[in-house]
Amino acid sequence: MNRKNIIIIAVALSLIAGLLLLGFTRIGSGILRKNAGEKMTQAASTPAPPPAGHQGHGGGAPPAPSQEQQPQAQQEQAAEEEAQTVEIPTDKQQLIGVRIAVAAVQPLRKVVRTVGRIEYDERKIATVTTKIEGWIERLYVDYTGRYVKKGEPLAEIYSPELVATQQEYLNVLKWAKQGSAATGGGEVTSALSRMFSKDAESLHEAVRQRLRLWDISEGQIRKIEETGRPIRTMAVFSPVSGYVVQKTALQGMRVMPGERLFDVADLSTVWVVADIYEYELPLIRAGQTAIISLSYSPGKTFTAKVDFVYPTLAGETRTAKMRFTIPNPGGQLKPQMFTNVEVKIDLGRKLAVPEDAVINTGTRRIVYVDKGEGYFEPREVTTGLSAEGIVEIIKGLKAGDRVASSANFLIDSEARLKGIVK
Repeated sequence: MNRKNIIIIAVALSLIAGLLLLGFTRIGSGILRKNAGEKMTQAASTPAPPPAGHQGHGGGAPPAPSQEQQPQAQQEQAAEEEAQTVEIPTDKQQLIGVRIAVAAVQPLRKVVRTVGRIEYDERKIATVTTKIEGWIERLYVDYTGRYVKKGEPLAEIYSPELVATQQEYLNVLKWAKQGSAATGGGEVTSALSRMFSKDAESLHEAVRQRLRLWDISEGQIRKIEETGRPIRTMAVFSPVSGYVVQKTALQGMRVMPGERLFDVADLSTVWVVADIYEYELPLIRAGQTAIISLSYSPGKTFTAKVDFVYPTLAGETRTAKMRFTIPNPGGQLKPQMFTNVEVKIDLGRKLAVPEDAVINTGTRRIVYVDKGEGYFEPREVTTGLSAEGIVEIIKGLKAGDRVASSANFLIDSEARLKGIVK
């Protein structure tokens, strides 16, 4: 290549470079002019701030946002609310089985179900004892479980002390009769006779009273007076009608004063004693109505009221006891039978949601409120009483709020993955 061609190429490249530089300069100046125009337009549209010390119609209140700023504030608020919610599209809700429940004020009723045992009515149990020392010579009731009537003899006891007292009674009675029959002999003799008769009468009454205190009946005392001979054995009678539930008396055994011989229980009414857990105690009170049923007699129920709530708690089972009294016609209810007990308690009208709608994290309780269009908002609530699958809401919801009542643990997992709930 000769020198002339090299010069021509160099001139051409210089021309091209100049043209490119001129184009870039024009483009840059256009952009600068455009930005300057936009800044001037924005400055013209923004109102000037009020002078210092000037107050508007609101007494110093800030100026209301313009029409252009209002949509921006609404968008920011909507964005903030959206950031606090988890989105579950409708088709996915159907797929995972989400159900919605409405928080509403409704009657809350709780049923306390427990197991009871039939026991003797302690107010109708009588113990047969003796007040003298002796030996059982004859035993009329020789087995446990026998039914006896009130006044029926149970056993006969021989007591040397009792025989001696009866003999003393007969002697005093004879002296009293002799003193009253004595007549004549002057005034001194008559006075002594009256004094003797009075003393004999006092002694007679004292011995008679001693026999009564030993449970000798008036009929037995009259028999002693009529026959003039002491009764060898003293009969022990049943104080009530009922069943002999305990018997320690044996033929020929020696008995001491106060020793228990028989226990007789009247089973015309029985007790049902049921256990209730410690957390249920505040709900139970005397006078509440219960339904009592037996497994061996389906369809037959008894209605009874709570008679008494025992004041102590069993440390092993953490349970207390409540008691019912029910009639027992025919003796079909037998002690130590098991029964089913249901106590229905009206807790009043409460704002409540299904128990499944509340997630217990251990430190707080959370529900997911349906905000519409597939968005759910986690909300902490304070719960109260719970009954029959419904839980009371004390704080955190209002009537009409829609909450997820099933598959909410899947919604909670999604919220935790997105960092909405921690």
